[in-house]
Amino acid sequence: MRYELILVNKTVAPYVAHVQLHRPDALNALNAPLMAELKQALAELDGDDEVRCIVLSGNERAFAAGADIKQMADKGAIDMLRIDLIATWDQIRKIKKPLVAAVSGFALGGGCELMMICDMVIASDTAQFGQPEIKLGTLPGAGGTQRLTRAVGKVKAMEMVLTGRFIGAEEALRWGLINKVVPVELYLTEAIKIAAEIAQLSPIALELAKEAVNQAFELNLTEGLKFERKNFYMSFATEDQKEGMAAFMEKRKATFIGR
Repeated sequence: MRYELILVNKTVAPYVAHVQLHRPDALNALNAPLMAELKQALAELDGDDEVRCIVLSGNERAFAAGADIKQMADKGAIDMLRIDLIATWDQIRKIKKPLVAAVSGFALGGGCELMMICDMVIASDTAQFGQPEIKLGTLPGAGGTQRLTRAVGKVKAMEMVLTGRFIGAEEALRWGLINKVVPVELYLTEAIKIAAEIAQLSPIALELAKEAVNQAFELNLTEGLKFERKNFYMSFATEDQKEGMAAFMEKRKATFIGR
């Protein structure tokens, strides 16, 4: 598929794809056409055996500065219900392969929410994070009140959501919102490096592990442990598990084939 608002590169590293939001004149604001392209691209990469990990980025100035306000400003409640812009976020959440966000500049509103769907976040030292919807007379609607609270806790989430205050990369790191902060010139390189490391592992085990971690937010501990155990046992049906354990005992590097 030919895309106009995103760029897709499958040659950045073995088994790694890079998807870049590409509306630079609008700070990568997340309008409906961009989100439709992003959903399609991620779904295609999720089904591609040559891809094991996906890096999602914007540019140095902005990961994404939020939803496109012009698209929503004159809409009523029923209009928003029918358009259901946020349904795309649910589809992205279902991507099975690991998603690594590379964030520089603004990650605000919907941009922050999109980042939080990802599994790991590498940020530049210029990154700023926020949920400023309250300043527009509304509130986060694509997971900002839920994922942010799970990531940083109630009082910090309340601070961001109720004041609309932005936080910088170092503060986001201390709060547990992101994994790592690097100089702006290295943020994408570092994200691709981590994705390449992940992509050398068993793609089946990666999917099972990602699924199990995500279930920790959905299930109580007893049910979560049952889910983890099921996925653990399932991994023993794969050739990759046999290869991984054989390589460990033979003191060599494992070669995983995704079966």
